[in-house]
Amino acid sequence: MLSPEFIRPIAILLAVFGAIFLSLGAQFQNDAVTEHHAPKQLKLGSLHLKQVLDLLRRPRWLTGTSFLVLAVLFQLGALALAPLIVVQPIGALALIITSIMNARIYKIRLDFKTLTAIAVTTMGVGGFVVFAASSAAAVEMSDAKLLQVVGILFVLLLVFGGLFYFSKGNVSALNWIFGAGVLYGFVASLAKVVLTRVSQGDFNLLTLLAAIALIGATFLGGWFVQNAYASGPPDLVIAGLTVIDPAVAVGIGIVILGEAAQAELIQVLGFAFSGLVAATGVFMLSRVHPQISKE
Repeated sequence: MLSPEFIRPIAILLAVFGAIFLSLGAQFQNDAVTEHHAPKQLKLGSLHLKQVLDLLRRPRWLTGTSFLVLAVLFQLGALALAPLIVVQPIGALALIITSIMNARIYKIRLDFKTLTAIAVTTMGVGGFVVFAASSAAAVEMSDAKLLQVVGILFVLLLVFGGLFYFSKGNVSALNWIFGAGVLYGFVASLAKVVLTRVSQGDFNLLTLLAAIALIGATFLGGWFVQNAYASGPPDLVIAGLTVIDPAVAVGIGIVILGEAAQAELIQVLGFAFSGLVAATGVFMLSRVHPQISKE
């Protein structure tokens, strides 16, 4: 059997390619949602279900979806080779790529405050990888662990459903991003659980339930993301997803799956501090980004 020291660099490389495809997919989908390749002004707001379905007829949106499918495939490959808390935060690279592409397409000058916010976010998420790589361990996925993850996800789906129903569409970009990030964090966790259980030869009704929950959370999270694209710039969306998604996934990996059971106190504190730094960067970006501050 190959050692983790050999496998994990391969998993990290796959996650890097996944981040590249994620950024491309985000930019193409954002262009489709805002209806123009490089509009002079963005018309920001929430999408209705009919408008989301209309995206299926837009070539740029379908191209973006193809890139996102590739991103998912590379991410699944990474998850199959390394612990969740090692590879999931690497998606932060997508923030840098998306910020550069979006600025060129919309001819926006990223000022010092925006670049600082991006740097803070990237450093915070990068901290996850540093601390995770030194403490993560592969674990067995038991029925009890799987039930906890699926149970919490179903509760969150009910909560999100109620909150967004009573909001009557009056939802900010940051709220859409938060919802999508939480759901995608569970998607990554469930994907890791399902892949591990299948590799263990433990594919039963409970594993099938987890796969169904994974698909449901993927589609609902996708709807949230499309609304986030309609409410804010793609680099803000990517910034939120690359912080909230891995924060949730890392939390599940540590608390429920036990991937960091061998971590020392300083490493646990490192996780918490990195998360705080990354969240601060996203909040900064939501306040100073030129496409939002000028609205």
